Amino acid sequence: MSFHARRAQLVLTAESTAELTMIAQSQTRPVRAVRRARMLLAYAAGRSVASIARDLDTNRPMVERCIDKALHFGVDRALEDLPGRGRGAVITSEARAWVVSLACMKPKDLGYSYELWTTRLLAEHVRKHCHESGHPSLARLGRGTVSKILAKGMVKPHKVRYYVEKRDPDFEAKMVQVLCVYKEVALLREAGQDVSSMIAILSYDEKPGIQAIGTTSPDLPPVAGKYPSILRDYEYVRRGTVSLMAGIDLLTGRVHGLPVDRHRSREFVQFLKLVDGSYPSTAKIRVILDNHSAHISKETRAYLASVPNRFDFVFTPKHGSWLNIVETFFAKMTHTFLRGIRVASKQELKDRIMQYLSEVNDQPVVFRWRWALGSPVEV
Repeated sequence: MSFHARRAQLVLTAESTAELTMIAQSQTRPVRAVRRARMLLAYAAGRSVASIARDLDTNRPMVERCIDKALHFGVDRALEDLPGRGRGAVITSEARAWVVSLACMKPKDLGYSYELWTTRLLAEHVRKHCHESGHPSLARLGRGTVSKILAKGMVKPHKVRYYVEKRDPDFEAKMVQVLCVYKEVALLREAGQDVSSMIAILSYDEKPGIQAIGTTSPDLPPVAGKYPSILRDYEYVRRGTVSLMAGIDLLTGRVHGLPVDRHRSREFVQFLKLVDGSYPSTAKIRVILDNHSAHISKETRAYLASVPNRFDFVFTPKHGSWLNIVETFFAKMTHTFLRGIRVASKQELKDRIMQYLSEVNDQPVVFRWRWALGSPVEV
């Protein structure tokens, strides 16, 4: 006696067949969609439910549900889950909003010692206070659900992002003044003329706290096939710190540097004298610098008065040191020359800094500012 299927035959159009074939062979579509596409293609080809389930390593009810959805709702709906499956939502939207509002507060303001929330701490606080706040649906709230609620609300209370507050009332005006200097540099470079006898433009700042760290035992070099990296004893010796006073000539890329133990007014005047001796006496030296007290001290003003019309200071706004191009040079120096450096003394660190500056000046790099007066600025 031959077997006759009670379920209706699935008839596919050429377009549906092509689409199901593409999905069945896809390596990027969801696994459930690929499997269901293969079920429908096999059933439309006349295969039995049992053979389809056996070939796809699944069970008959799963194959039957997929085929029934295709027969009743169409091929496209059969590839996806029908709405209404699973347990209904228990946590109300008001309760979720309350959790998000708690996450926007600091734990210390609610009586905890913590500065930032953890999912565990927030879940415990919610469970403890949900009934009195009118949200009993949160009585069994877990860390995972807290993470999902915060992710949907686009809140990350465990992270801190830093910003710089504009505390200078003349921030915009000072920023435009600095950017105009950068524009002047660009125009002078485009002209291609030698203006060293007329003007020099420097971007200046200090890099304090460069640590002179020494090793307690010699580093071991890499050994091919055995030790791929340098081996270094984890113990170290602190030998003090050094500050680097540096200014980049924005027209030539040459770096003027002076490593010192401290960066007071007398050291700053010493740097100005170094720069003064590096340019013709007829040149105007324009310096972009921040509002450090040493830059406007009595001692500094006295020196500037002794060389009238020689220097022209252009100050960056308060909390606006990021406008100073020399910060880019310091960042590059930190990630290259200073990375992993070890020295036997502070003097060795100073000597190596000067050697680094000499190597930079052998092939100077001109730092350019992508200036914009009416839009955000960037290096």
